[in-house]
Amino acid sequence: MKLVQGLGRQIVLSMVAASLSAVAVSIIGMYLFYSVVMEVAPQLLPRALSHDEMRLPSGIEWLAMAAVSAVGAWLAFRAAIRLTRRILAPLSSVAGSARRIARGDLSARAAVNDRSLGEAALLVDDFNRMASNLEAASANIAHWNAMIAHELRTPVTILSGRLQGLADGVFQPEPDLFRSLLTQVDGLARLVDDLRTVSLVDTGHLHLVLHRVELSTELETVVNLMEPLLAEAGFTLDASLDRGLCDVDAARARQAVIALFDNALRYAVPARVHLGLRIEAAHVAITVADEGPGLPDSFVGDAFLPFRCHRVEGSEVRGSGLGLAVVAAIAHAHGGKATYEKRNGGACFTIRLRRFETSVRSKADSEARSAPPTEAAR
Repeated sequence: MKLVQGLGRQIVLSMVAASLSAVAVSIIGMYLFYSVVMEVAPQLLPRALSHDEMRLPSGIEWLAMAAVSAVGAWLAFRAAIRLTRRILAPLSSVAGSARRIARGDLSARAAVNDRSLGEAALLVDDFNRMASNLEAASANIAHWNAMIAHELRTPVTILSGRLQGLADGVFQPEPDLFRSLLTQVDGLARLVDDLRTVSLVDTGHLHLVLHRVELSTELETVVNLMEPLLAEAGFTLDASLDRGLCDVDAARARQAVIALFDNALRYAVPARVHLGLRIEAAHVAITVADEGPGLPDSFVGDAFLPFRCHRVEGSEVRGSGLGLAVVAAIAHAHGGKATYEKRNGGACFTIRLRRFETSVRSKADSEARSAPPTEAAR
């Protein structure tokens, strides 16, 4: 029988050595026991045993002890080989799969046929889970690179063409042209900022600057900013904002609400858009609702994933597919989540956040209870 190498050899030799040691200790211990009894209390032993017979084993006894030791070592060897194979099978599978992954085969997975060794089975499961995450991350990187290149190509091409035209004298340096160029630059800046926000959340490095602020005041700033843009596109904006102090990153909160308004501008029919802020004891809920058409059921599960755009049949894709991903990322960073539901035939997006990040609530709660809710209609 071919002896396995490395760890298997150590296991086999250790078990054989342990078996032989156990046999030797048993035999020597028994002889020492009888020797002590012969010296201390010989009356306890059978009369047939003489003092001299207990000192050294006879020839036949030596043979018997050798035979017992050999049988014990053989049984230990067989048991060690079997146990070694059971232990090393999943470890060898993990090692082989790791080498394949190191060579670039991210589809490699380890296998375990015997789950009675719980720790080895857990090792295989954890390795396969890690390999799956690694494969998914690699695929996502390739997808992200392709999508980023796609999103950057259009504005960069426009900027390059316009600037080349200015340099060649094809275009005249007029205010309208410069405004068009600034629009493309703003779009690039927005795309880069959205990418940065999503990537920072994915890597766990989005650090919030939390302050206890009157959240309704922050949202009123967004209303004043977005109302002219919405009105120009045919929308009417109204808001219902509860007053109360909250621990939030005000800039990020405004960014998330602006992204939801921008989503309504791109996909909703020109009608009423409602901004709501509901403050509870432990949470706040910010909602932006439009009057349709909402998201198709088949797209709801992917709505908050990066670079997922709902394509309306017969029209071009609008936006980069990062707006809702940014909303979800900011909500997650605040210890909350972003959700979607279809309400009254339209889309209703909700950002639910923890209200306070500290244990000191009494002063803020008393101030919040003393301030009446406001209705801001615009």
